Amino acid sequence: MKLRDFYYDLPEELIAQEPITERDMSRLLVLDKSTGEIEHCNFRDILEYLNEGDCLVMNNTRVIPARLIGIRKNGMGSMELLLLNRRGKDIWEVMVRPGKRAKTGAVFLFGDGELEGEVIEVLEGGNRLVRFNYDGIFEEVLDRLGKVPLPPYIKKELADRERYQTVYSRYEGSAAAPTAGLHFTKELLRQLLDSGVRTAYLTLHVGLGTFRPVKVSNIEEHKMHSEYYELNARNAEIIYSTKSSGGRIICVGTTSTRTLESIMQKNGSLKEDKGWTDIFIYPGFKFKIADGIITNFHLPESTLLMLVSALAGRDNIMKAYKEAVKERYRFFSFGDAMLII
Repeated sequence: MKLRDFYYDLPEELIAQEPITERDMSRLLVLDKSTGEIEHCNFRDILEYLNEGDCLVMNNTRVIPARLIGIRKNGMGSMELLLLNRRGKDIWEVMVRPGKRAKTGAVFLFGDGELEGEVIEVLEGGNRLVRFNYDGIFEEVLDRLGKVPLPPYIKKELADRERYQTVYSRYEGSAAAPTAGLHFTKELLRQLLDSGVRTAYLTLHVGLGTFRPVKVSNIEEHKMHSEYYELNARNAEIIYSTKSSGGRIICVGTTSTRTLESIMQKNGSLKEDKGWTDIFIYPGFKFKIADGIITNFHLPESTLLMLVSALAGRDNIMKAYKEAVKERYRFFSFGDAMLII
């Protein structure tokens, strides 16, 4: 398939710049993937579309304040580092701007020298390995000095960091939030459990590669970034027993979807597993576990748009997106939601 097959026009004013006051009062577009029928409601109405015995699968990763702004030691000008993957106790793979100042051996200072980073290797593709030096506990230092790395299309600073975390976030490690989960409140989750909907949790640490544009015209030539995931035995059993008993597996977000389908592709069955995945899901993909998905609206020509097109059909998705633009839905990370069932 061609990249242009996943393009749509989006007025810039529909890109949400901040979260709404109440998480579960975002709008919800419901798409029937079999018929293409569309309904409009609010997110808290999702109770009406989930059945007793269904299972929601949620990504409990937590975003770290991975954006560091400092200066080059014995040099001029500011530097920005984005922490991507931890490679050792004090060694991280990072994205650096401007890169020309980040040669091997370069040292950067953050917070008046409270944190020091030295470039120890330039990686293929331009990222760097940086070794950090500090006193105390790294996570506490990062919490004081770091900023939340919001997507590039969000221009406003976030007043409350917790609004870029899901209410069930637990394990730190992501550079971006699994944004489909931002719509849930603890009260809504309780109501879902009371109605007989099951919940299961996995962890996939989201990297900034999720925002990397596709640069090839033939999408099959695109290479996905790798992200680390974990699914424990207890949650694997919840998902497996739901599927075995005829309940639907509804993934909250593309990250949960990619994790489950990666495990199925790797092992042929759903069981406890952990590792790295670079699975690329686009139309033609045969889903083995996911029956539906709760997701936000994605960028034109993005791998995330391709994933939901694989589940619901490209024509259904492009029709739904055209309808969402017409109805003035809010798009992307802080925007409204879509339920595909």
